[in-house]
Order: sequence, then structure tokens, then C-alpha cells
Amino acid sequence: MKSTEIKKKYKVGVVGATGMVGQRFVSLLENHPWFELTVVAASKRSAGKPYEECVADRWMMSSPIPQGAAALIVKNAVKDVAEIADSVDFVFSAVDMTEEETAGLEEAYAKAECPVVSNNKAHRKTPDVPMVVPELNPEHLSVLEYQRKRLGTARGFVAVKSNCSILSYVPALHPLKDEFGISRVLACTYQAISGASKTFEYMPEMVDNVIPYIGGGEEEKSEQEPLKIWGSIENGVIIPASKPLITAQCIRVPVSDGHLAAVFVSFDKKPSKEQIIKRWAEFEGAPQRLQLPSAPKQFLNYFEENDRPQTKLDRMLENGMAVSMGRLREDTQFDYKFVGLSHNTLRGAAGGAVLLAELLCAEGYLFTK
Repeated sequence: MKSTEIKKKYKVGVVGATGMVGQRFVSLLENHPWFELTVVAASKRSAGKPYEECVADRWMMSSPIPQGAAALIVKNAVKDVAEIADSVDFVFSAVDMTEEETAGLEEAYAKAECPVVSNNKAHRKTPDVPMVVPELNPEHLSVLEYQRKRLGTARGFVAVKSNCSILSYVPALHPLKDEFGISRVLACTYQAISGASKTFEYMPEMVDNVIPYIGGGEEEKSEQEPLKIWGSIENGVIIPASKPLITAQCIRVPVSDGHLAAVFVSFDKKPSKEQIIKRWAEFEGAPQRLQLPSAPKQFLNYFEENDRPQTKLDRMLENGMAVSMGRLREDTQFDYKFVGLSHNTLRGAAGGAVLLAELLCAEGYLFTK
């Protein structure tokens, strides 16, 4: 399927539409060639009000509130599950609730026969929920048939995207993994404040400051989630890979958007620098082959300059959907080290989820009613 073959737009809802990631979803869905935003939902505090009224004094995007969304009346994300599920083809989930509450709510939508494409962490460890970076592990979508059997649904399911921090380095490692074998990885990530759903106005403690801690199990997620992405499906569940060994340190830095990573890697069979750069340049995934609307033409980009990639200069590469690397060189303790960069709320969050939804459409897992 190519993007030009879509004849009828999918009706889409955003659950958790008033938060930063929800706002990013709303912005990305404006003029999307496949998806039409028809429902926005949030907490009971916002329910019953026009979307524009709910976000007017806390709109965090650089572009204005989309006209098509402004007048939509916000639904109650928890109480209106059946009504929302009946009126859309699928929903994006960006709710700000406890992990247990989020997991229950997303399954409630799935059991109401409304597929869920989630930005949240609640189901990332659920064995039959695919956690997909579309270029890396699209084959994991096949586990959805087993999940549907567990849920007792015909079309409802939950699919999730990964933690935003790993997009700064895991895509760069992926094309090297099978041919050369990766044994050890050390990744230090320097993460933007939008990863905490904040701007400098709402996080003044970050001005002229670095905080060497990010809560919510950020480092554990950075170490464990790549192994699920590189895992295999056995008996209807995803079994995480046993290697490479990954250790991570995650630091909050005074940057609005963009997660940077300093990466150190050792291989089973050490490649040359030229081989690594060649694999990066040649790599393409299913989104590129399928020409999905949000897919970057060149997913992985290597900068030869010593001072690139830079967060401010390069985070919007390919509309914020590409990943860039630089400073690849041999290391004294590992085989190589390099720097990676991704836009955390585009490729790492809402944009990655939109691309995942496009892949689900192209592969026949999402369809219009």
C-alpha cells in the first residue's frame, strides 16, 4: 500500500488531548492525509468545554491551535469510553494518569473494539503488546492476533511506542546488530525539558542548570526497552533479547526539545568505521518502503563535522522524524563511540505514534468502519 491509495480518511480521537504530547498529536493531525481528528478527550475538569478554551492559556506548540480542533467539545476520557469508541476508527493515547489507571483505560478502549496507539509506558512491558519503532521491528505487529484473543476482541488492541530517550541511539545500533553482533552498550542521554512535558516557563529551575536525575524509571527503561524491540515472538508473546548488555545514565538539560546521547558500543565482530557509516546511509525500514506520510526519506543521517549533530540545528531534520549521528570514532574501553540525536516529542513521542498508526493502516491492522 502506498500513501496515495488511501481513499477514505480514518476518524481519529486523541485521549489526553490537553497535555503537551496530546497537543502535539492535535497539531500533527492537522491536514494529515490519512487521519481526521474528530474527537478530543481529557479529564473531567476539561470535559464539556471547547478544546480551545481548555488549552488557550497553556498551549505549548509553536503553531496556533488548529482550527479544526479548536471548536471540538472535549469528552470525558474515562466516562465516555463507549461513546468515543463508537465514533472513531482508533484513538491515540496520551493520558496523564497512574500506570495502573492508564493500562486499565487503554484496555477498556480496546475491549470496546477501539484500537489504541499509545504514547504511554503502561503497556510497554505487557508481553503481547507490541512496542514498535516502525523502521526497526514492524514484524512485532503480528503479536496483535494473540492479544486480540486474550482480550476477546475482533478489532480492538493496544500498540505502543517506546520511551523517547532510546530513539537517540537504538536506531543507530539496529543496522549493525545482526551483521556484527553487539555485546555492550553504554548510553548517556541529555534530555530536553519537553520530555517532562514542560517549557522553561513551567520549569524555571532548568534555566542555567543541569539536573543529573530523571524520575519514573527513565534509566531502567533506556536499558530494558531496546531488548524488547530486539526480542522475538514465541507462543504469542514477545520474549526480550538477552543481549546486548546496556547501561544508561539519563540527565535533564536546559534544552526545549531534542534528546542527545553519548553512546559507547562494543561488537562481537568489530566493523570498520567505513562499514558503520555505510550501513547507516543504506538503512531503510518499512515506512520508507511503504512511503508512509510521516516517514523521513533518510531515517539515519551521519554528520562528518566534529561539532554535529547539534540539538538546536538538527532536531528538526526531516520534520523532526529523522535520527542523526556524528563523532564516530574508536574508543579505548569500547570499540566505538558516537553521538546521536532525535526530536523527543516528534520522533520520540507523538510523531512516532502517528507513524506507527500509519504502519498499522498499511499492514491492515487498522481499518475504517
